[in-house]
Amino acid sequence: MLPPARVWTLLVAALPVGGLAVGAPPVDIASSPVSPTAMAAPESSAISRAAPNPPWGFVGHEMAARAAAAVLPAEMPTFFRDAGAQLVHLNPEPDRWRVWEQREMDQAFAYDHYIDLENIPAGALDAPDRFVFLRMLYEAGIERPERDAGFLPFRIVELYQRIVSGWRRWRVEGDPERRSWIEQRIVNDAGILGHYVTDASQPHHTTIHFNGWDADTPNPEGYTRDDEFHARFERYFVEAHVTDDDVGRYTRTGRPPSVAGSVREAVIGHIMAAHEEVETLYRLDRDAGFDPEAPADPGARDFAAARIAAGADMLAALWWSAWLESAEDIGRDGAGR
Repeated sequence: MLPPARVWTLLVAALPVGGLAVGAPPVDIASSPVSPTAMAAPESSAISRAAPNPPWGFVGHEMAARAAAAVLPAEMPTFFRDAGAQLVHLNPEPDRWRVWEQREMDQAFAYDHYIDLENIPAGALDAPDRFVFLRMLYEAGIERPERDAGFLPFRIVELYQRIVSGWRRWRVEGDPERRSWIEQRIVNDAGILGHYVTDASQPHHTTIHFNGWDADTPNPEGYTRDDEFHARFERYFVEAHVTDDDVGRYTRTGRPPSVAGSVREAVIGHIMAAHEEVETLYRLDRDAGFDPEAPADPGARDFAAARIAAGADMLAALWWSAWLESAEDIGRDGAGR
């Protein structure tokens, strides 16, 4: 059975892109447009080919990770601060798992890249974990909740907690070899976390209007219904017009703030801030355009750079906070005592 329409879009977005996203490499999911017809024939479709450089487009994702790694406090262990290049490489990794022929893997992670806030019942985001959340969506009558809602905030918090757990074990491990293995685990989890945090800064990853204005929703302002908008913005526009220096103008300077102890609230706030920019994104596309082949409108370029920077700022805060939080209650997670 073929994946639903949204999965097509997500798969496509996972193809090489360079993007804003701080939703695909900078914007996570800068995907190349492939029609459902083409997708029905994997042997001939673009999605069936290896995609070493996924979609934020991968360029945007990498920009966000690079900016986050650049502001890590000196108090963090050296091995982590020295892992900047690896953290950048890992940021687009979840898009590399979008492989049509490997359905089990593809479907296991396809719905972690977004949250369609318009479809979320009141109170559902207060669920303590993704499974209670899923049950609440079913009880609200949402027939395909994994597809029609998404799990983005839960994925971010889950990975954050894994990093805290890793740091706790690292702090008390006395064997040098075992400690080096824990270090590898921490860097890998931190790099993967970066993907979803940057996805969450891309407005398309927070809304039912994820690839053109939803066809079943009133559109009095005449926003585009172009089903290539996601990739055009997140990948192609970012690759053509946004630089690390552009992103740097919008990233926070100095030590990242700590959100230890209030990570869920911080993650929801990060997603909500991106969601508030959905209509700004569509208005800019209508009035200025995100054309990768034309000179960039300054407002459009600055918007993309600011969204990538928002992902970088949140990512740096989460990396730093996980280290700080791990100093508390060292006895947990099998970490000693």
